[in-house]
Amino acid sequence: MHPVDLAIIVVYLAAMPAIGVLVGRRQRSAADYFIGERSLPWWAVCFSIVATETSTLTVISTPGLIWAASGNYNGLTYLQLPFGYIIGRTLVSFVLLPRYFKGQQTTAYAFLGERFGSAMQGVSSVAFIVTRLLAEGVRLFAGAIPIQVILKHFGLNTSYWQIVVVLTALTVIYALVGGIKAVVWVDVIQLSVYVGGAIIAMIVLAGKLPDGWTSRAADAGIFRLFDFNFDFLHLLTSQYAFVTAVVGGAIFTMASHGTDQLIVQRFLACRSVADGRKALIGSGVAVTVQFALFLFVGAMLWAHNRFRTLPELGVKGDDVFTNFITSELPVGVAGLLIAAILASTMGALASALNALSNSTVADLYQRFTKRQPEDSKLLRHGRMWTLVWAVVFAVFGSLFSNRNNPVIEQGLSITGYTYGAMLGAFFLGMWVKRARQLDAIIAFVVTVAVMAVVVLAVKIPPAPGAKPVVLAFPWYTLLGVLITLVVGGALSLRHRTPETTAAKEPEPV
Repeated sequence: MHPVDLAIIVVYLAAMPAIGVLVGRRQRSAADYFIGERSLPWWAVCFSIVATETSTLTVISTPGLIWAASGNYNGLTYLQLPFGYIIGRTLVSFVLLPRYFKGQQTTAYAFLGERFGSAMQGVSSVAFIVTRLLAEGVRLFAGAIPIQVILKHFGLNTSYWQIVVVLTALTVIYALVGGIKAVVWVDVIQLSVYVGGAIIAMIVLAGKLPDGWTSRAADAGIFRLFDFNFDFLHLLTSQYAFVTAVVGGAIFTMASHGTDQLIVQRFLACRSVADGRKALIGSGVAVTVQFALFLFVGAMLWAHNRFRTLPELGVKGDDVFTNFITSELPVGVAGLLIAAILASTMGALASALNALSNSTVADLYQRFTKRQPEDSKLLRHGRMWTLVWAVVFAVFGSLFSNRNNPVIEQGLSITGYTYGAMLGAFFLGMWVKRARQLDAIIAFVVTVAVMAVVVLAVKIPPAPGAKPVVLAFPWYTLLGVLITLVVGGALSLRHRTPETTAAKEPEPV
């Protein structure tokens, strides 16, 4: 690692908070702080959604998904998952998105508050908070991986928790001051830089690859896109099976982009329902292209590493691209790409901080205190909670040190605990007219408890004598939705008539 690269990293990490502060320094209200007073252009929101959901996990882990830990190759089959994303986001844009633009809602869970009551809104908000803490903890840890590799090149031995604390401190500067506007525009810059860096990496790689590598890759299955193995056990246990990836991916993204405040807050910052729809569907297309880009980088790295498997290389999939960046990219390019990877971690964290602060103030503080404080006080509360959650994130991000699985798969499986319950609660409110607040809360809690058992303890033996494996994570959300609807629907049968009056409470500002 050249000193020039290190200088670029330092300057970039300092510039991103500075830009964020400049963009969002003039906050006029709580609505400006949380949803930009619904004035942001759809294309910026689209890029912000992509940057928020992919970030470091995509950059360092996706190229390694070409390989399977067993020594075989997954090829491009992971790309089937974003195909499902496009379907799911299209459904969200027509089914859920218009409901969020009614009234003055600033969070996804305001709909549940109107349909069922404050208690259900609070339960869903708490579930969101816990899910974000866990998922963003993985993302923070992922951002620490390349930093540690870089520092080792300079003879500095640092632990992951030290890196996490520094990244969190840099992030909270602009998240605290600039609000959602700062977060979105910094996301746009970061996405442009790390995608551009990946393209430069491909250009560099192209000059290092042996002749005829594409033919050899095709013969080895590196370019295999679809997995049409319809064996029942394979469908249950492999995230790369076509049905699992497309159907499971569609349901998963309906939860992640339809009920998770981290993303809902983005399209609520758009100027209209039509703009929100463009941003949401466009993000599905953009993330598919981005997945394809990084998977192709992985294919090129396979050829560059002399067509060897991970066991032969003696590394984990998460390390393949990081090692190439730090040791083989030209001076300046490596520094810029590493800086962008780290800044994307900061961007994802900033998004989570602002979303958590928004949900805490609107879904918990205002709902349960029944207060309508003046706007300046709400703005102060928002900034205070941004700082509180920054401290909590620094602690949570330091707890993830198990790297037995690719970090991108760790991040996605964590959401399996709550995403199904969240999406199921929304469907329960829309489809089961008899359902009351207590029915929804019981169904939600039961679903989270059952999914915790499924994620942590349920093992499926794929064949007699074979090692048991877990249920593929794309099925977690669908299973959770079904449990919520069955439990909530059964409980609603106690009531003779549909609930005709929604919970009438003051709307949060």
